[in-house]
Amino acid sequence: MRKLPNDTAGDLLTDDATDNAADKADGPIRRCILSGERAERGALIRLAIGPEGHVAPDVRARAPGRGAWIGVTRPELEAAIAKGRLKAALARAFKTGPITVPDDLPAMIEEALTRALLDRLGLESRSGTLLTGSDRIAEAARRGKVWLLLHSSDSSPDGNAKLDQAWRVGSDAEGSGQRGLVLPVDRTRLSVALGRDNAVHVALTDQRAAARIDQFLGRLLHFKGEGAVPGPGEPV
Repeated sequence: MRKLPNDTAGDLLTDDATDNAADKADGPIRRCILSGERAERGALIRLAIGPEGHVAPDVRARAPGRGAWIGVTRPELEAAIAKGRLKAALARAFKTGPITVPDDLPAMIEEALTRALLDRLGLESRSGTLLTGSDRIAEAARRGKVWLLLHSSDSSPDGNAKLDQAWRVGSDAEGSGQRGLVLPVDRTRLSVALGRDNAVHVALTDQRAAARIDQFLGRLLHFKGEGAVPGPGEPV
């Protein structure tokens, strides 16, 4: 994944956040209730609790009331649910009545993270910071105008390789192995999200837009166990 300067990271927070901020209700740092590790809010997943004690993912962190944060992978979460560790941690965090953790909570979280990523891609498409179409992407990539390159899960290896090579040439990164990321969604779902026909490859041509997508995708891949969660101030 292409490194993005911290000062262009858009929604990402800078690394001047201190531990004191973690103790504030609106601070940028949160602690995972399962691992105890701290990270920026944007790198974690918020869990909200309903009036009747039902737990649900709140990946956009917009639900009212108190929330608890997790930064573990899906396999780790599944193990914590099976052993009762999640329910115990939530009970300590919420200090309320009985709590119900749905059996499909990990799947709900993964789907919510995927939808959030696709929604963000759709917004970037409408704002003009995103390209589709192999020829257009290749031309922009060779001119050094691509900041992030993405492929659908059912894209062809040959098509990926050609665009990856164009990106390396335009980025003056030949021989580096730099390549686009394969999204965990197929071309059909990607096309629907972008409102375009047969969207197989996607290129972000704006630094801040790339950083925003990088954050959404990094959080999803980390939850799936396919990437590392960033620390405070670090790009995904």
